[in-house]
Amino acid sequence: MSLLIKNGEIVTADGRMHADVYCEGETITRIGAALEAPPDATVVDASGKYVFPGFIDPHVHVHLPFMGTFAKDTHASASQAALVGGTTTFIEMCAPSRGDDLLEGYEAWKGMADGQSACDYAFHMAVPRFDERAAEQLREVVGDGTTSFKVFLAYKDFFGVYDDELFGALSLARELGVITTAHTENADLVAKLQQKLLAEGKTGPEWHEPSRPVRVEADGVHHFATFLEATGARGYVVHLSCEAALEAAIAARRRGVSLAIEVVAPHLLLDASYAERPDFEGAKYVMSPPLRTKADARSLWHALEAGLIDTVGTDHAPFDFAGQKDMGRDDFTRIPNGIPGIEERVKLLYTYGVSRGSLDLHRFVASASTNAAKLFGLFPRKGAIAVGADADLVVWDPAQRSTIRAANQAMPVDYSGFEGFEIDGRADMVSVRGVVQVEDGRFTGEAGRGQLLRRDPVDG
Repeated sequence: MSLLIKNGEIVTADGRMHADVYCEGETITRIGAALEAPPDATVVDASGKYVFPGFIDPHVHVHLPFMGTFAKDTHASASQAALVGGTTTFIEMCAPSRGDDLLEGYEAWKGMADGQSACDYAFHMAVPRFDERAAEQLREVVGDGTTSFKVFLAYKDFFGVYDDELFGALSLARELGVITTAHTENADLVAKLQQKLLAEGKTGPEWHEPSRPVRVEADGVHHFATFLEATGARGYVVHLSCEAALEAAIAARRRGVSLAIEVVAPHLLLDASYAERPDFEGAKYVMSPPLRTKADARSLWHALEAGLIDTVGTDHAPFDFAGQKDMGRDDFTRIPNGIPGIEERVKLLYTYGVSRGSLDLHRFVASASTNAAKLFGLFPRKGAIAVGADADLVVWDPAQRSTIRAANQAMPVDYSGFEGFEIDGRADMVSVRGVVQVEDGRFTGEAGRGQLLRRDPVDG
């Protein structure tokens, strides 16, 4: 099994060159000019196109119990949609609730993915409670190669942890050398604001954002950073949505806190007006933290361009508008949170960041691939084009033009949060460990090709 990609321009987080890439088995074995391949090799002509390392989505929900329902995806559907968009690895949130056995939950999430995914995958392990039994089980999870935790400072009594539990979880993370990702909102303030709004008869999706204003998120970031500082643990803020939260994260970094920052595609490209659309259409855009102002989105873009934001993910959480989102028609707190996006992230970031914006092409690769690989123990196996790296490669045609339509998407959900967005470029060819999985922008590969990626802790 061999693959030769010829005549393309290789672009990584820190360099670019015109060269061929030759892959034998599952890895890259040669990079150079005018490489030869055996007659039975798969040969891809990348003339006039970029060759990127496979992209990594660090924040995905595939199996997600939420608001009495479940996200629409399977690992088969999510992975194939990911690949069509150029993503060759995703990290799923394994999210048992407070009342679940953590180890049983972990094994269940692994079981649902096993043999089903077309791309490689890993997990962040949620910590919905922390006690002696949870600590024992988390040690087993880390020993199995899942070396990142997830804590929720929201959704108290379901996913969320209390402060003593947060301290315990971060102390264990520091001991084990794993990074902790965090949903950072003040749960008590959110609950009080929700109650107040509902009591005033404000029940529509347009009231979701006022129930979780920017200061609530900024307070959550500050709170998380304070606990990181007290424990010496490494942290990562997921789906940071606004300038106030960004300022809190940067302030923590300035005082020495080890804190990485993730933004997600909806917060870069959508704003609160989408959730205010009439006839309950706004429910399609309910996510937490909520969509913010255009000014907040501009601040995030500027920070991304400056290298202050580390990664761009999706928080992919697909719920149908009909039959799921409309559970909250009379109460916005019952709308399942999430916007589907695993298929569109790279296309949107390239189009509105690189092609039509000011995002450097190398920073594009870093934020959509390499930085996640480094933060979560996958580099240089993933996120790189180098001899010895996995042959996860994307041949990107910048000349392609398209428009996002729900009717054409691979994701099994009845709407697109980005309906009508114009797109520059396309992932023409995508390989996973040397096997071509996407050709001419369509999935043509092996449904069970993906593997669970077991990782070691990352120092520093």
